[in-house]
Amino acid sequence: MQVLISSVRIPDRVRKDMGNIESLMESMRKCGQLNPITITREMELVAGHRRITAATRLGWKMIDAVIVDGADETRRLEMEMEENFCRKDFSPEELLEGYKRLDALKHPGFGKRMKKKLYGFFSKLAFWKHKEKRPAQDFDSVTYVTGSGMKHLNNAVPEQPAASDDSSQYGV
Repeated sequence: MQVLISSVRIPDRVRKDMGNIESLMESMRKCGQLNPITITREMELVAGHRRITAATRLGWKMIDAVIVDGADETRRLEMEMEENFCRKDFSPEELLEGYKRLDALKHPGFGKRMKKKLYGFFSKLAFWKHKEKRPAQDFDSVTYVTGSGMKHLNNAVPEQPAASDDSSQYGV
C-alpha cells in the first residue's frame, strides 16, 4: 500500500551513518522504489530509513509500505536489525558479471546487431516469397497496405456490366 511520507514517524534508529543517499536516490529515480518500507499501524517506521530519506529528498509525497501488526518495541528493534544485518551485498565477482551482462544488453556487439537486422529482413522476404498468389476475382474482399495505412475493400473486383444489347436500348 502507499502511505503519505509526512505521516510516517521515525523513532530513534540504530543506524547512525546513512551512507551515500545520492546513489540510492539515483536508483529510485531510475528504477522506482523496489522494496517497500515497513511501518506499524501507528505509522511508526520499523525498516527503510534510507529509502524514506531518499524518497523525501526526491520530493516524493507517497511511498510504498508494508504494515506489521502487534510488534512491540522489542520486536520492532529485532526487525530493524534483521533487515540490515541479514542482507548480503554482491561479491566483486558477482558485481563484475552483472555489469558485463548489462553492458552486453545495452550495447550489443556488431555481430548481434547484424544478426537481428538480417533476421528482420529475411522474415519479410520469406513472407512475400511464400504468399499465395490467387486471381483477384477469387476474393470477396481484399486488405492491402498503402503508405497511409491498411485499406479493406469488399467485393474487391467489381462485377463487369453485362454486354449491352444496342437493340434493347433503342427499342428495336
